[in-house]
Amino acid sequence: MKVFVTGGSGYIGKAVIGELQESGHTVRALARSEQAARTVQALGAEPVRGSLSDVDLLNETAANAEAVIHLAQAETGEEDLAAAGAMQDGIGVGTYVHTGGTWVYGDTDGVVDEDAPWNPPAVVAWRRPVEDAVLARAAHGGRPVIIRAGLLYGGENRLIDAFVTRPGKEAGAMPYIGDGTQHWALVHVVDLARLYAAALRAPAGSVYVGVGGVNPTAKEVAEALSHGAGFDGRTTSLTIDQARQQMGPIADAFALDQQLTPARARADLGWVPTHTDPLSVLAHG
Repeated sequence: MKVFVTGGSGYIGKAVIGELQESGHTVRALARSEQAARTVQALGAEPVRGSLSDVDLLNETAANAEAVIHLAQAETGEEDLAAAGAMQDGIGVGTYVHTGGTWVYGDTDGVVDEDAPWNPPAVVAWRRPVEDAVLARAAHGGRPVIIRAGLLYGGENRLIDAFVTRPGKEAGAMPYIGDGTQHWALVHVVDLARLYAAALRAPAGSVYVGVGGVNPTAKEVAEALSHGAGFDGRTTSLTIDQARQQMGPIADAFALDQQLTPARARADLGWVPTHTDPLSVLAHG
């Protein structure tokens, strides 16, 4: 299958391109810079120079593909909505896989699935109108699929590094917010890449949470990261105000208590996460 991927040179994108190549697909990938073009080309994909703001290019490239996987992070909700619309117009009845995130559910109050109500922190509240518009195409012959990914780990994990590890290096101890009992819905990047590839055959209008099914607490994650960083398990608690000062508005997302199950993707697509010990991975750096 000919697949067009946005965000192919990023953390998730490189894993997805690798998985698609192994599955026998031909990949073209959006590249906003020469460096990004070299990265996706080295992975075996054909680079398409442009950005998410180039809606005509997105439309044309999608029209020449059989499926689209949209991974690139837009600057605004408006940009994401315009890009998604252009690519869905282009792909027509082909599968369009859109990237969301589990943070939109807010605190889950136990283990939940894709049908849990939304209660997003401000940093991801913009996703609702975008996802509503994406899914609405199913009623008009489109094949939209949404993957709401959990908090990723494995490989060059820039998100955890930027908002947990770097502040920890300054303090000599890994931080967590509050008492650290809030759960994080984690997923290994390799498992998530396999879910994106599997989603190419998902029914129109499907929504899947991309989580590994293991939901450790924030304090457990901080302790594991501390060992991986050479801090001998030392951790420190931050108030939410301190976390906001250090991390910005994303601190409210890291403070969420979330537990989610991957049961729907297992039932529909046969997707079974194989990385089920995130704390061990994090503790080894």
